[in-house]
Amino acid sequence: MSSTNPKTYTTVPAQKVAFLGLGVMGYPMAAHLALAGHQVTVYNRTATKSIAFTAEYTGTGTVKHAETPRLAARGADMVFCCVGNDDDLRAVTLGADGAFAGMEPGAIFVDHTTASAEVARELAAAARTLGLRFIDAPVSGGQAGAQNGLLTVMCGGEQAAFDAIAPTAMAFARACTRVGDSGAGQLAKMVNQICIAGLVQGLSEAIAFGQHAGLDMPQVLDVIGKGAAQSWQLDNRGKTMVADQFEFGFAVDWMRKDLGLVLDEAKRNGSRLPVTALVDQFYADVQHMGGQRWDTSSLIKRLK
Repeated sequence: MSSTNPKTYTTVPAQKVAFLGLGVMGYPMAAHLALAGHQVTVYNRTATKSIAFTAEYTGTGTVKHAETPRLAARGADMVFCCVGNDDDLRAVTLGADGAFAGMEPGAIFVDHTTASAEVARELAAAARTLGLRFIDAPVSGGQAGAQNGLLTVMCGGEQAAFDAIAPTAMAFARACTRVGDSGAGQLAKMVNQICIAGLVQGLSEAIAFGQHAGLDMPQVLDVIGKGAAQSWQLDNRGKTMVADQFEFGFAVDWMRKDLGLVLDEAKRNGSRLPVTALVDQFYADVQHMGGQRWDTSSLIKRLK
């Protein structure tokens, strides 16, 4: 979070919430909940991060950290989570120290991790047996969207649980939408990543072509950005790709993890994704070039 916070918060009743996972996305998301006036207890696998969060946001109201997910979730109306993958998600939800063990009947677990639809359904069923509710709610918008409180949230789960969490989630979102039952949020995020993979590869080829042709590419991008070629990727990554700048945004390693989920799901449901599979291999090339933490727009590096 920057020192200047442009987010305007809609007034909603203060909730007692927990947030598990204070990475590049989770930290600012939890911060927006605190700044919106909610009582926030945070947990992070590396405790120094949650201690630092508490020190930074203690002036916003009741903010504290807990040593386990179970302790963080105790008494919370809602438990938000943003961790790395399916196994990380199981680690913070299940078992004696997991969040489910600390939650009270009727409380809602909201998972913002980009994970499999399979684990979303698994944990929704586990929550249901304990009298809990579960929403899978992956996000789009990247680190900048998290910092500015402008994420797009795609939710799967029961309508009543979604209706309960949506006003609170709007502290860090510009849109929060239910797209179906458990797992549907994760499937919608996969659709999002398929779109992005194709768009970034197309933009990479277009820019490389223009550069080889000797065009003034910043000017060309300005021109075509006013027509049918316009996209978020062109507007926000086009000129940085021209400038060979890739040290920000969503990392190649994370995109490969997401595309792995996509391709696994495609095998299950019979979808044919030839372009997505090819772009996944192009991202593997970028990893081999040392670009594991480069922004996903670094696909163009293969073409230069």
